[in-house]
Amino acid sequence: MMDGFRKRLGLAMAGKSPWGGSSGGDGPSDEGGGGESGGDKKGPRNPWLPGGGSTDGERGPRRSANIEDIFKNRGPEGPRRTGGGGPRGPNFRMPQRPGGKSWMPVLVVGLVSVGLLVSMAHQIAPREQAIVTWLGGKYSHTLEPGFNVTLPYPIHRVDREDVREIRLERIPEGNEQKLILTGDQNLANVSYIIRWNIKDLKQFRFQLDDPTTTIKEVAESAMRAAVAQKTLDQTFSGAGRAEIEERVMTRMQALLDAYRSGVTIQGVDINKTDPPGEVLDAFKDVSVAEQDANAAKNRARATAQRILAQAEGETEAFDKVYEQYRLAPEVTRQRLYYETMERVLRQTDKTVVETGGVTTYLPLPEVRKRAQTQPAPAAKEQ
Repeated sequence: MMDGFRKRLGLAMAGKSPWGGSSGGDGPSDEGGGGESGGDKKGPRNPWLPGGGSTDGERGPRRSANIEDIFKNRGPEGPRRTGGGGPRGPNFRMPQRPGGKSWMPVLVVGLVSVGLLVSMAHQIAPREQAIVTWLGGKYSHTLEPGFNVTLPYPIHRVDREDVREIRLERIPEGNEQKLILTGDQNLANVSYIIRWNIKDLKQFRFQLDDPTTTIKEVAESAMRAAVAQKTLDQTFSGAGRAEIEERVMTRMQALLDAYRSGVTIQGVDINKTDPPGEVLDAFKDVSVAEQDANAAKNRARATAQRILAQAEGETEAFDKVYEQYRLAPEVTRQRLYYETMERVLRQTDKTVVETGGVTTYLPLPEVRKRAQTQPAPAAKEQ
């Protein structure tokens, strides 16, 4: 197809007709190889010429088109027909009503009506409520979950809100410090999270200018008041933190109810309670020293309990011996003497003999030591 188009375009630029006629009507025809000369010969009209190749609207003298004829009548709107008195290209018109009037007003009114009907119907999800205002300003009423109908927009404007969503406020934000003074005049870096949701959408939207900022300020005030009633050690301990969380939650709810904020505090969670960053190393050293002191105290308590148990056992044994002593005092006394002397003399290497004709002190251990240290006598030669 492209080759054929290029050939025909080349013939047109050379002044020859690709449909069999000669240029200007006086050249030989190229169609069939046997065309006759003369301008009165009839033939197929050239569609590239204005009027379909006819000079007077009828089948007239033929001539081939050149490149100027091809593009002369092409404008921004595409090719146009100029001959024959026919239509001048496509001219789309919408269908008319029976009276000859246009359907456009009816179509516009219908679209506007559909838009108004859509803006009047509202499906509110189970977790949502919606505020209806007059022209976006004055409060009208609140839409509950389900299907609701209002006046069309912009007379009634509807603003939805998820009232059951649990929202979180982190204090402080990021890596900032929130230093709070404790009851024993120490500083503690406390970070915590406030969990809350909307209780009354009307109060939440119209009573406070910035509910989120108000919640944060109330939380900080309640936390400072609760921590000021505890010592630093109580703030660090688990039981003290739980009590602080309960007090902060109760105080916050009371203040927000007094403000008619329409907010319910679901909980307060303390993430950490640390000393200030500038003295954190010193506090760690103090903590290690306290742990060492506690370990030493525990060891001392264990030793005291062991000694006390041993003393109690000896006391119980003595009571039993005393009972036997009361039954036979002389025999028991002699037995106690022998047992005591045996226990004492068992630890010494000296022997004392109290009888006549015997040396009072016989250093048997010394003699034994000397015998062990002296070398054995050498054997005599035979």
